[in-house]
Amino acid sequence: MSNQLKILMVAAEAVPFAKIGGLADVVGSLPKALKKLEHDVRVCIPCYATIDQKIFQIKKVAETEVPMGNEHKESAIIRESVVGENVPVYLIDNVRYFSRERIYGYPDDEERFVFFCRAVLEMLKIFNWQPDIIHCNDWHTGIIPNYLKTLCQNEPFFTSTATVYAIHNLAYQGKYEDYISQKAGLGAYDSLSPPIAGLSTFMGRGIYFADVVNTVSERYALEIQTPEYGEKLDSLLRSRRERLFGILNGIDYEEYNPATDKRIVANYDSTTIENKAKNKAALQKECNLPVNPGLPVIGMVSRLTGQKGLDLVANAIHGIMLLDLQLILLGTGDDHFKHLFSGIAQKHPMKMCTNIAFDPNFAQRIYAGSDMLLMPSLFEPCGLSQLIAMRYGTVPIVRSIGGLADTVTDYDPSTSKGNGFVFETYDHWVLFATVVRAVEIFKNKNIWRELIVRGMGADYSWISSAKKYVQLYKKALELKKMKGK
Repeated sequence: MSNQLKILMVAAEAVPFAKIGGLADVVGSLPKALKKLEHDVRVCIPCYATIDQKIFQIKKVAETEVPMGNEHKESAIIRESVVGENVPVYLIDNVRYFSRERIYGYPDDEERFVFFCRAVLEMLKIFNWQPDIIHCNDWHTGIIPNYLKTLCQNEPFFTSTATVYAIHNLAYQGKYEDYISQKAGLGAYDSLSPPIAGLSTFMGRGIYFADVVNTVSERYALEIQTPEYGEKLDSLLRSRRERLFGILNGIDYEEYNPATDKRIVANYDSTTIENKAKNKAALQKECNLPVNPGLPVIGMVSRLTGQKGLDLVANAIHGIMLLDLQLILLGTGDDHFKHLFSGIAQKHPMKMCTNIAFDPNFAQRIYAGSDMLLMPSLFEPCGLSQLIAMRYGTVPIVRSIGGLADTVTDYDPSTSKGNGFVFETYDHWVLFATVVRAVEIFKNKNIWRELIVRGMGADYSWISSAKKYVQLYKKALELKKMKGK
């Protein structure tokens, strides 16, 4: 086997073309890191109408027909662009399915992504490019491993291609109904499939048919095998546990670098931490809060949903407002939380600033200017905010769950070990007690500087994660050669 792997990364979104959530960041960053490791990596996403083809210099390179059912075919226009490190990006276009105002949220989303998955495989045959690995991401691509083990199982073109199926968030699974089976051309195969739990969703099919399944942290890979976090797929995941792995997401160390970031007021690194204070003062001023270096600033950059633990914060907020601190919140989400935290900020204008918005530039100023970052998630597959925060010398306060448990360790005064403040029980009083503990430790400037330096010195770069993915790909190829499942 050559050391260089041919890898196709398939997803519904990727930075900088289309982004709804963290999936886009992963698909935008991991291929660049794999390219630096000298692998032939390419990306494929839908060509949404929201993507500016002129800005990204997107050009048409091919066209093909995609079967959708027994008789109907849809045209797929294959377009191409290039992103950093010269990673080719293929964009599959179809007026009927992708010329819309939004990326997701339509009644026919499942049919749209059946078309996309089938078009991906047709595209590879047109280009005569045989990947060693097709790396599928989340429910939108779950049917590709299904295709390779059924519809395409006797095609010589795909004989040596293994699939890796990545779960970024198990909560979103994609419904798989009878009419979808016919549209996908899998009706005959589905009647032969074993009646196991999970095949009624795209994600279930991806988990069942992939050569290897991975998720975005080691802890989350264990959690999703339990009824509490398994979203009704835990039995299926347990049946595949020998092929289930966890690899922590990374962050782009070029984009998230306090020493060069142009979005913040003052640049700094671990040897010039004193410049972080300039960002704190600027952030306090921007948020119309008293400019006071002695008050700890707690930042929150989050979707305003129950998953992110906002109900814990809501129940503890009145107690938090009695502490000597300032709280800055940025995010969008549920109307309940929008109104609640906006009201708290109006009641305590000297202690809290609420910003209901999606503003990446302001988020960077929060990461750079805050002393602490609060992430009390109910569940968290990986989490990126805590990684960015530590990169910027901002100490995380988190619940011990998923990727948060894999990256943040509780500070222990008796050993001076740890890089943040961690609690386990999902309870607002426990959250409150942890915030109180962090505020007290903040008063000891020597300890706090140690926490800052420790966080900034950690390696959560994509290169580190990419090396682990290469080993996972090789594992998938080994398992592909094994007989049976």
